[in-house]
Amino acid sequence: MPLRPLPLGATKITGGFWRERQQTNRTSTIPAAGLRLEEAGTLGNFRRTTGGFVGKLFADTDVYKWLEAVAWEQAREPAEDLASWQTTASALVAAAQEPDGYLNTHTRLALDGRRFGDLEKGHELYCAGHLLQAAVAQSRATGDRTLLEVACRFADLLCKTFGPGRMEGVDGHPLIEMALVDLYRETGTASYLELASYFVEARGRGLLVPPGHHGPAYFQDHLPVREVRTLAGHAVRALYLASGATDVAVETGDAELLDALRETWQTMVDSQTYLTGGVGSRWYGEAFGDPYELPPDTAYCETCAAIASVQWSWRLLLATGDSKYADLIERTLYNAVISGVSLSGESFFYVNTLKVRQHAYADDQRSAAAGRQPWYGTACCPPNVMRTLSSLDQLVATSDSDGVQVHLYAPAVVTAELPVGRVGFEVATRYPWHGRVTVTITETPSEPWTLGLRIPAWAGGASVSGPLRRSWSVGDQVVLELPVEARRTEPDDRIDSVRGCVAIERGPLVYCFEQVDQDVVLDETAVVAGDLVERERPELLGGVTTVEVPGRDGPLTAIPYYAWANRTVGPMTVWVDAR
Repeated sequence: MPLRPLPLGATKITGGFWRERQQTNRTSTIPAAGLRLEEAGTLGNFRRTTGGFVGKLFADTDVYKWLEAVAWEQAREPAEDLASWQTTASALVAAAQEPDGYLNTHTRLALDGRRFGDLEKGHELYCAGHLLQAAVAQSRATGDRTLLEVACRFADLLCKTFGPGRMEGVDGHPLIEMALVDLYRETGTASYLELASYFVEARGRGLLVPPGHHGPAYFQDHLPVREVRTLAGHAVRALYLASGATDVAVETGDAELLDALRETWQTMVDSQTYLTGGVGSRWYGEAFGDPYELPPDTAYCETCAAIASVQWSWRLLLATGDSKYADLIERTLYNAVISGVSLSGESFFYVNTLKVRQHAYADDQRSAAAGRQPWYGTACCPPNVMRTLSSLDQLVATSDSDGVQVHLYAPAVVTAELPVGRVGFEVATRYPWHGRVTVTITETPSEPWTLGLRIPAWAGGASVSGPLRRSWSVGDQVVLELPVEARRTEPDDRIDSVRGCVAIERGPLVYCFEQVDQDVVLDETAVVAGDLVERERPELLGGVTTVEVPGRDGPLTAIPYYAWANRTVGPMTVWVDAR
């Protein structure tokens, strides 16, 4: 059964694991990013009307994603600095827009205004998409329509420019599809949905000319979206397109398209997704590999791809109500997404590998062997993490005609308007370190309604203290007990690169072994049978539970994967030989 997202502000994370990361994002990451965007010249591109362009040709999107994060933060906790950043940067963006609605600083400064001449590599519609998403976020979060008016003028121009009987083409980097649907939902303008549908259906028709050695699959132009059953090509592009296609399917009632996308998602989860939830096994093309091609040491697993996976799963969760999509959201957030930012919030991984060997050579700034970096020449990942953490409250719960469903467990307050009346409750938990989740009803009508609590796929033996559909009273409590215990995980035998290995998981967290914690050389050891010993370490890495694992040459200590490389950069592995 389809679910509805709760209105902005209806859910607020109030403490615990995710609140700590949101606070770091708010006080450290977002302010530092504003300075980085200034230092890198990205904001300066919007100020100049002539002269040289600075940065990558899609650098405008770094500003837009940062503005989106600023907007969502204002919805969580308004502040003067946030409002000032929004006002100043939004004014810069608005002033850079051309009279007919077009906006792209690279086109203006580097191409003498020549538009849409390189849809394969130019990223013009991709940049537009992030502008539209920032505008919708700003409008919803603050009521400020400055960017929304800019976005609508640009979208109106795109509707006049692209489509049947006009310019036939799609952007080499999808995103505009879901952004147009976002703008349609915000404004009700049907032409935006129609253009999004055109861009989805035009894919796979040979409209893009692959550059260099890349084939059409790199752009997801090898097959019509309806015929795809296995994702291929650039991982972020593939997942953004899938997200946009899901939006189109939902808004147009296209059951055939939605069924195809669900089948493709299942193939991705079954054979193209790492244990961490990361995706993209090939450095070349930043791409998906073949089914079960999941090498840990050469995994690309771009942070943006993990975020795109969350975005797609969220849309499928809303479209179907199937909790398996929330399971992947949780796995990906706790592992493949937040590994992309340091505990301090000041440095980032572009690539989230599952193994770094002894004496690994960092031949690229993106290499995990180089450690997290304060910024990148291609800085797509840092502001993507920012906007994800700033909007995380919106993923906690949903509603339908029967009740409210909780998908992510964190201390939170939740309110919802149901057909029977207004309901509210508080969530108390120490998740992910402990498995008890207590829900206390704070507001309820007399008529019965259902409180839905997700049981994660890993949580065999979970228990609930009472019925979840009933006539509630204020003060009623329900306790969910999830077995958060360390466990060994074996890989699918078809993943030949880790055959004979095991990994350690605990609750939603994937663990890894970092050389700094061991008395033996990681590359030369193996685990053996025996008890897994858990230890709470409040002084370590912001407070974690470690797991001691029996090893052939002595005990090995495992830490949560997201926390690795926060002390030193060195050998690390998720999978360890068990033969």
